[in-house]
Amino acid sequence: MQKQTKLKILSFSLGLIALVSCSDDDGVTITEPATYAFERDGSSTVSFGGQTDRILMAEEIISALKNIQFTENQIDAMYDHQEGNADFSDADLNASTKSARSKTAASQDFFVPNATDASAIKGEFDVWIADQVGDVFLHWTDDATAGNAGAIQEAGGGSTRYVNDKGLELNQAFNKGLIGALMVDQILNNYVSISVLDAGDNVANNDAGTVEDGKTYTTMEHKWDEAYGYAYGTATNTADPNPTIGSDDSFLNKYIGRVEGDTDFAGIADDIYNAFKRGRAAIVAGAYEERDAQAAIIREKISTVIAVRAVYYLQQGKTGLEAATPDMASVFHDLSEGYGFIYSLQFTRNPNTDAAYFTRTEVQGFISDLMGDGDNGLWNVTTTTLDAISESIAAEFEFTVAQAGS
Repeated sequence: MQKQTKLKILSFSLGLIALVSCSDDDGVTITEPATYAFERDGSSTVSFGGQTDRILMAEEIISALKNIQFTENQIDAMYDHQEGNADFSDADLNASTKSARSKTAASQDFFVPNATDASAIKGEFDVWIADQVGDVFLHWTDDATAGNAGAIQEAGGGSTRYVNDKGLELNQAFNKGLIGALMVDQILNNYVSISVLDAGDNVANNDAGTVEDGKTYTTMEHKWDEAYGYAYGTATNTADPNPTIGSDDSFLNKYIGRVEGDTDFAGIADDIYNAFKRGRAAIVAGAYEERDAQAAIIREKISTVIAVRAVYYLQQGKTGLEAATPDMASVFHDLSEGYGFIYSLQFTRNPNTDAAYFTRTEVQGFISDLMGDGDNGLWNVTTTTLDAISESIAAEFEFTVAQAGS
């Protein structure tokens, strides 16, 4: 089923105040709290406000992509927010210095040294916005047909889906693609990376307990917390997020919860959370081998979430196509979500190779296969194609298509 790591994470029962264990770092003792709560001199050292801002900004962007009252310029401004501009309904977000676009495909490990791909990926999100407004919005009240954008309603008076000329919901491509390009990339390839955690004097300062100017945390502590924030920054209880996992945002948090809800993958939410918590405790203790072991768990498990959901939606689309009378609105919705998760595979990270589980070229190949060589895209997709892509994805992980697809 799921890939097993060499290091096992201790499980903790509710009510424990803290646990103490020994790491492999020359006998350093790691004191691990019951929840993600860390203090120095009585003050919290945990901070990830910028991550919370970006998640909330992204929520408003995906809402705007479904509202024909918005213009392309407005949505572009939301995505590439500039401090002080009234782009959002939340005044605090308007005052923020953060933006979603600035951190899209922007990780230290994958994209700082690859400006060409970074620019191309940002451009793809820009195009999805432009095409949603310039094509789908213009045909909002038209009936979608092969080769023509418009609306298509699910059977039995269900939800109406708004698709482009190829049957793709561009808002879903943007939403699920951003999970990879923003949340996953920043966690796996930036903030839990040795290149970021150990940059400059970070190790010496962390060992000495030297905090950033005017702050309660060391730089290394803060970098790890920023990774944590992309998963849990909008949780009801950010120190203990798993009781509401899956219901706190529309991005990574949501789909950790969805995968956790599949009995084949039960426990993955605790695996991810406990690795974040133990890794942070290891930083406090200066146990850097243990920190890196927990980073490897985070990379594997979050990558698995992306892969499972990609296969899940492809298989849901296949089931829809196999119906006596396919409900194409439902099929398009599933496959549009699958498209976004396939796109997100290029931002995953295999801890055994330190590369993505799938290269950008491989991901582009999957998308080309999904959308077909003709002009009608998802209108012509076959179950054979959906199975082939699903099998290729599952083969890189220790789960089956049947496990992920149900």
